[in-house]
Amino acid sequence: MRALVQRVTGACVRIDGESVGAIGAGLCVLVGVTHDDEDAAARRLAGKVWNLRIFDDAEGVMNVSLGAVGGAALVVSQFTLYADTSRGRRPSWAPAAPPAVAEPLVGAFVDALRDLGATVATGRFGAAMEVELVNDGPVTLMLES
Repeated sequence: MRALVQRVTGACVRIDGESVGAIGAGLCVLVGVTHDDEDAAARRLAGKVWNLRIFDDAEGVMNVSLGAVGGAALVVSQFTLYADTSRGRRPSWAPAAPPAVAEPLVGAFVDALRDLGATVATGRFGAAMEVELVNDGPVTLMLES
């Protein structure tokens, strides 16, 4: 599993112009799944996101985790994180897991974050979504389980 994590001052996801998930300060997390991922990978990745020290402490140093700041997470499934762009000009989506595999694992990631104590908003799996965010910093990191 992969997660593109962005520290945000706010983020929302819309489907057909309707907001289906929104957060204030916290993390926007785009999650991708590949073929051999399993529930344990979802839990490990959620732990990494929860404990990632990318919020500023009193001295302005990135030293505080999502859990410590009480922030929220907006989680959006993103199969394109597994695009293979090594040949040609059109990405191959072959490394991305099919929906029947990916959807429950994205759900397991969300559940694991909630179990850790995060407030989580989500998009809708498989929908055409518009994600709007204000990247704070900017801070953007790629994590893998």
